[in-house]
Amino acid sequence: MSDHGWEPFAIAGFRVGHWTHPSGATGCTVIVADAPALAVADVRGGAPGTREVALLEQGRLVQRVDAVLLTGGSAFGLAAADGVVKWLRERGRGFPTASIPVPIVAGAVIFDLHGPTPPLPTADSGYEAAANAVPDGWISGRVGAGSGATAGKAAGRDRATSTGIGSACVHTELGTLGALFVVNPFGDVVDPDTGRILAGTRGDEPGTWADTEQVILRGRSPNQGSGLNTVIGVVAVDGEMDRDALVRVAVAAHDGIARAVRPAHTLFDGDVVFVLGRREGSPPDHAVLTWCTAAQRAVAEAIVRSVRRPDGKG
Repeated sequence: MSDHGWEPFAIAGFRVGHWTHPSGATGCTVIVADAPALAVADVRGGAPGTREVALLEQGRLVQRVDAVLLTGGSAFGLAAADGVVKWLRERGRGFPTASIPVPIVAGAVIFDLHGPTPPLPTADSGYEAAANAVPDGWISGRVGAGSGATAGKAAGRDRATSTGIGSACVHTELGTLGALFVVNPFGDVVDPDTGRILAGTRGDEPGTWADTEQVILRGRSPNQGSGLNTVIGVVAVDGEMDRDALVRVAVAAHDGIARAVRPAHTLFDGDVVFVLGRREGSPPDHAVLTWCTAAQRAVAEAIVRSVRRPDGKG
């Protein structure tokens, strides 16, 4: 779908940094905007964990962010945002006030907790991830916020499949759009072109899949995986955008999730998409259509890349 194969890529105006816990069981990822970025957030899952999402709704005073945090650790992981705020404050970044600039950091979490004393991202983790941010940090693999991610929880975590974080970009005549997604769904990750399951709930026999959608439709939907899931991500657009256009791109991004996750946006998922625009303007309708189409493709591919190796094998 994209022109970059499996190589890291860059989206002008944005840098990405990752922190991975030494255990490899959790982590966090920070997308830093070089200048305050116009932003929207769209929550479709039934069990979200977020920070500063309400701030990005229509009619709010603050409509731009300095950074977005994607993190493991469930609600505990939101502590990593404090470190991102500290890193930004040291650089004089933030919304201007009568006192000091206040850094605006939006965020979302996945549930990757395991055991009675799970490792957790902290403020220091968020600070390090922000400090690690580089233009070509748009990568795929089991790193950062995707370190502890899994897909397919219908039979509990023991039958789930390891996933990770995935990235993809699409070039258009108007500019480039990039997607970075942490893939931790209740459902299965599928090839959007063939419907073949790439990761999910393992079947009773080795090498088989239970097919979460069919499990649910047969009335065998256990609740072992409830509250343990979420697909979260960021779409960044290097083109002229206004808030209305960003809202449409966010809708399309969720369509991209639905193309690659089956079922998507369940009651047990906390699916959240942030869309960031670098250049403000009023794009014509045909441009909005182009960006929305690019978002669907980039998000679906990013999700696939979270589980598929560069040789094309899942």
